[in-house]
Amino acid sequence: MKEFNSVAVIGLGYIGLPTAAVLAGNGLSVIGVDVKESSVAAINRGEVPFVEPDLGEAVAKAVTGGTLKATTDTPAADAYIVAVPTPFNADRSADLSYIEAAARSIAPQLNGDELVILESTSPPGATQHLGDYLISLRPDLSLDPDSGKPLLHVAHCPERVLPGRVMVELVTNDRIVGGLTAAAAEMARDLYSVFCEGSMHVTDAKTAEMAKLVENSYRDVNIAFANELSVISSKLDIDVWELIELANHHPRVNILQPGPGVGGHCIAVDPWFIVSAAPDEANLIRQARETNDAKPAWVIQQVQDLVSERPGAKVAALGLAFKADIDDMRESPAIGIVAALSERLPDVLVTVAEPHLDQLPVALRGLQNVSLAAATGNAIEDADIVLLLVDHTEFKDLDRGLLEGKHVVDTRGIWR
Repeated sequence: MKEFNSVAVIGLGYIGLPTAAVLAGNGLSVIGVDVKESSVAAINRGEVPFVEPDLGEAVAKAVTGGTLKATTDTPAADAYIVAVPTPFNADRSADLSYIEAAARSIAPQLNGDELVILESTSPPGATQHLGDYLISLRPDLSLDPDSGKPLLHVAHCPERVLPGRVMVELVTNDRIVGGLTAAAAEMARDLYSVFCEGSMHVTDAKTAEMAKLVENSYRDVNIAFANELSVISSKLDIDVWELIELANHHPRVNILQPGPGVGGHCIAVDPWFIVSAAPDEANLIRQARETNDAKPAWVIQQVQDLVSERPGAKVAALGLAFKADIDDMRESPAIGIVAALSERLPDVLVTVAEPHLDQLPVALRGLQNVSLAAATGNAIEDADIVLLLVDHTEFKDLDRGLLEGKHVVDTRGIWR
């Protein structure tokens, strides 16, 4: 088993920082690298720049103990974990520019025998692309054990955690590790074994990449089924949540819950990587994405219909995050819904309640008829129509008396 004296984590976001903290908490010397100076400064003070249960305590302990520090400059290290964004382009192919930028920062530090792990969710072939790109920058090194040159070991180990439970699931979940070579996969397994209590499943890099995409596409397809059911049920005047609850009493049926759409950095993005890789074959996966992407428009129409019957109505929109009890806004359908309501109903005041934000996200700032309420109760009190977009605990525990006399659009079914 290879020993790692130092690890550099490139990208200190929702996955990179927790991974750095867990590694540092297990005694490794970890340097986190990020382009955002404010995040680097916060981490070096032992603070975290976003909400995730138990992360703040882990970061503070590691910084105080001297095993974790952050910087904007990539250092020399025994291993590098690349945890940068992989958004999609306008044509929904993967944008690998962040991965290439990370490679450019790593390449000058290499001497040979280092391990580079791509943890970012990526389309099939992205790990090979990272390895080839590094070698193009450092032709004195090689990925080929028979080349006679110093070796660079490149692997993929996709994250499989749930926001809000990251610090638990990083440790307890099984991990898939795929290498460009068997040796690279074994080295990556050794590194993650420092903290991972789950089983380690070793494969090749492309299969590991596809496994993560398949996991999220499976969820997306099943959510699309629930969302389509909600639209059909509305047309037939059926309570979709009661319908699903009854159907799920079948021992082999487990329908998921509908919502206003699908958000987040994984489920809303990853299926498109499969579609891009095999556009003529990924028909069901594409249709699921289109079904889920169409759901916000259906929600918007529900509100528009209510407003058309009530001139001068005010709307309270509850929740902006892509899921409950976090502050993560990535790909959140709620933000798009509020923005569209603002545009389509310019004379309607939309008051947003989001307990995890103290200011509106950039996409909603400057909209003249959209404001952020100081408290949820304030938003509801002044509204004629209440639009529930996120099932935050605060909203679940709401005094239902506040909703009396209001017209409610509950996209999560929490007030049935």
